[in-house]
Amino acid sequence: MTLREDAKRIVDASIRAVLPDAAVQRALKGFTPPAGKLILVALGKAAWQMAAAAADCLGDAITAGIVITKYGHAIGEIPHVRIREAGHPVPDQNSFEATEEAIHLVEPLGAQDGVLLLISGGGSALFEKPLCTPDELTGLTDQLLRCGADIVEMNTLRKRVSAVKGGRFAQLCAPAKVFSIVLSDIVGDPLDMIASGPAYPDRSTAAQAHAVVQKYGLQLSDGVRELLNRPMPERLDNVETHITGSVRELCDAAAAACRTLGYETQILTASLGCEAREAGSFLASVAQYHADTDRPLAFIAGGETVVHITGTGKGGRNQELALSAARGIAGMQNALVFSVGSDGTDGPTDAAGGLADGGTCAALTAQGVSVDRALADNDAYHALQKADGLIITGPTGTNVNDVAVLLVRPAD
Repeated sequence: MTLREDAKRIVDASIRAVLPDAAVQRALKGFTPPAGKLILVALGKAAWQMAAAAADCLGDAITAGIVITKYGHAIGEIPHVRIREAGHPVPDQNSFEATEEAIHLVEPLGAQDGVLLLISGGGSALFEKPLCTPDELTGLTDQLLRCGADIVEMNTLRKRVSAVKGGRFAQLCAPAKVFSIVLSDIVGDPLDMIASGPAYPDRSTAAQAHAVVQKYGLQLSDGVRELLNRPMPERLDNVETHITGSVRELCDAAAAACRTLGYETQILTASLGCEAREAGSFLASVAQYHADTDRPLAFIAGGETVVHITGTGKGGRNQELALSAARGIAGMQNALVFSVGSDGTDGPTDAAGGLADGGTCAALTAQGVSVDRALADNDAYHALQKADGLIITGPTGTNVNDVAVLLVRPAD
């Protein structure tokens, strides 16, 4: 098989291994439905898949529920559960309306009732009741997406301008008990940051929130600045939380797929968090070092890189990583780098990520495309599209960060 064929097999096997069905079912083995009502609330890009798995386990024990997921991520109906799709990465009116529906489901609950809360990445945008105006929230979100802030910095601010983040949704559920199952999309699995922690006390501080504002020079109204100082829940006595799935599992799955294909494999890290183009350059430098290898090698890095948006192009962090790597492996016919988001979406595009091999730069040059200019304009999508370098999976039903893989074979 070619390097590109190997890459496709590794992507497919890796994502298949981290689908949340089995993980949700394992977590529910310790769950006893309440004596009263059981309300299911599923949030995030993997919300439909998680809710479907829970419904298979619990059946009619679920009284009612709601799934709030990204457009195009719901697959079909689920018994007793309303399906809502909404905006991501920027909340929209459907985000606000769906969140109000969830609140109306849980606010009347009593001590004999329970909430099964299924959380996955993307919930910060999809699940939102802002304490500021929608325009102020959109402005804050847009600035955070463009400035290169990482997900922890973004959620440190977003939870403080929300009526449902930072543990506030769990307060709305009380006195009902909340059984929370979390699919982690953040390195280190910080429960207060995944989907901005709707059922977990905030560990960040007002001082840290203001530091993020100062670091990136964010322009905020006086009202939003004041919201950053509001106290957050420090303790939640009605919540039991279980983490299921993480980027480490994604890296392990990628490594297993590489070994099955005959590659000697090394996981470099599961906490990649630098600029996407720096990560691409690094993997390319590893390829250069091993250019004369006498055996197939695979190097894996999982995590979530960031992009500082300065241009007006189209792309995502995984695509930018791959296009950056293309420069360092140009002319190497025995090397390939790919990077993919486990949720199947990379930035505001229909691609899950991108790949580049030794011929990518030459193919683009022949079409009059400058890799440097494409990177400067954050336009990795159109560049990789011209070089047959987009990875398109469609929505996968899971969300456990990204994985980047370098493949090097013995030269012919």
